[in-house]
Amino acid sequence: MASADKKAGWQNSVSQKKTEKISSIKKYPILWKLGISILTVALIVYGITVYWSIEPAEFDVVEFSLKRADKTNAEKLATGYVFANTLAHISETLLEKNGGFLSNDIFPGGIIDNMPAWEFGALVMLRDGASALRNHFARSQSQSKENAQLSQAEPFFYYNHTSWALPSTEDEYKKGTDNLLLYLRDLNNPDAHNAHFFSRADNLDQYLQVILKRLGDYSYRLSASSVSKQSYDLASNKVSVTKTPWMEVDDVFWEARGATWALLHLFKSIEADFDTTLRGKGAKATLRQIIHELEDAQVAILSPVILNGDGFGLFANYSLTMANHIARANAATLDLRELMLRG
Repeated sequence: MASADKKAGWQNSVSQKKTEKISSIKKYPILWKLGISILTVALIVYGITVYWSIEPAEFDVVEFSLKRADKTNAEKLATGYVFANTLAHISETLLEKNGGFLSNDIFPGGIIDNMPAWEFGALVMLRDGASALRNHFARSQSQSKENAQLSQAEPFFYYNHTSWALPSTEDEYKKGTDNLLLYLRDLNNPDAHNAHFFSRADNLDQYLQVILKRLGDYSYRLSASSVSKQSYDLASNKVSVTKTPWMEVDDVFWEARGATWALLHLFKSIEADFDTTLRGKGAKATLRQIIHELEDAQVAILSPVILNGDGFGLFANYSLTMANHIARANAATLDLRELMLRG
């Protein structure tokens, strides 16, 4: 009997709450509709930001080069075609990935920080590669004439990556890509004599010097995310290391993630275009080590947030893991450069 009374009381309570809720909806219909609308919009925007934050997949640099050149045999590709095409495809990826280029967006791209940081990292490597192609790979010597298409392509990639109008960043980078494609057209045309690529060891060394500095910078900044105490510069006797602000840790990580993604493909293209040079210097194994470390830096992230654990604590530190792979790639790049300088 008591159980029945208790059940009836519970049912009356539920019924009363439903009645109060319906009464509230009838009393404030506009507020309820507004709340539902705001929640719906928030969920849609969240879904869009998650989709736009998906990193672009890796691609086969030789396969994409064959597709662009409309050929079936990699041996028929002109030397340098893979490297230049990889630069063009990195640019196309930045512009055509999920959500397009987000760094200059106001909304909803403006509320995303991970992907814009990723884009900037990849853009830095694109700029370095375009500069190396223009100033070193495409020229036989210091007194030679530079390629007209490359001299136009490189400046476009240095346009402000946050500009959204007059002109937009996308338009400028598209012009740079178009000029790269014109260089590719001439490079793969045996009747054209205005496009060249010199896969010499000294040319590659010039590029590796830049990459060493880039990797060293990323390794330093990533490691600074877990600095527990300040250290001193022996030369100036001043504090030289400061901990990366907590709010910037994930930005540094994603920038390094984008940079290593682009650099991975550029080193794979170097493996294809500098094959004879690398074999002659006995450097193939060293280059493969660099590629291996960069591939490890692109392993899928399991956590929804970038963890920044401390020392041997409970949580992992993603920044230190990334810094480790980059430092190892940097060391192998230094070894590769030494091999290029040997006679």
